[in-house]
Amino acid sequence: MNHELLLTILKDVASGSVSVDQAARGLANMAFEDIDYAHIDHHRTLRKGFPEVIFGQGKTAGQIIGIMERMIFQENVVLVTRIDSDMAAAVRKRFPEAEYHPEPRMLIRQVAPVKAMGRGTIVVVTAGTSDIPVAMEAALTARAMGHTVETIFDVGVAGIHRLLDHRTALEQATVLVVAAGMEGALPSVVAGLVGSPVIAVPTSVGYGVSLGGLTALFAMLNSCSSNVAVVNIDNGFGAGYMAAMINR
Repeated sequence: MNHELLLTILKDVASGSVSVDQAARGLANMAFEDIDYAHIDHHRTLRKGFPEVIFGQGKTAGQIIGIMERMIFQENVVLVTRIDSDMAAAVRKRFPEAEYHPEPRMLIRQVAPVKAMGRGTIVVVTAGTSDIPVAMEAALTARAMGHTVETIFDVGVAGIHRLLDHRTALEQATVLVVAAGMEGALPSVVAGLVGSPVIAVPTSVGYGVSLGGLTALFAMLNSCSSNVAVVNIDNGFGAGYMAAMINR
């Protein structure tokens, strides 16, 4: 339940246009709703400022639809992450207004403009083109949470002059998200250039000893730049969410 809906219910009770019993029924699932295969955390928006996000991987289309059907009565925006194109097509038959983003595998249903929440601009950077899907998961998450996001793609350390050409945008960012696979060096380089927090996202991009992103993860955890924090491998959602919280 979002703050605006709660205020509306309380104001209606105060004005007498809604009875106490009617309001009680409307608030019955304010904390959570048990639908057998999920306990939907309707209180999360009031508690944290953004609704529960549906992790699509491992769920059926029916389960995702069922969760969304309960959420849409209380939320203006619903995010589904890690959802493939076939599953998204099935969900969009029920919610045709939802928009699917195939690269980051995200489905977003937004029925009203999101209130601006940020103090500045979040800049999302990738080392390579292959890191874009993870970076876009971060960018779309932060935008859905009400933040201005700029993207800079394919500026890795193999050609550092490409990164330096964007020096002004990097320096003006309130917070940066930097996604990199291979050796995972880019977040340290970016962090050394700026005075803002840098959220490093190791990606599973790379050959053999990249070990599915472990090499990049270890490199980022061992960064000598003190303004770097690290999320899990390929966790663009977590990086975008944390960037939004910092920027808020």
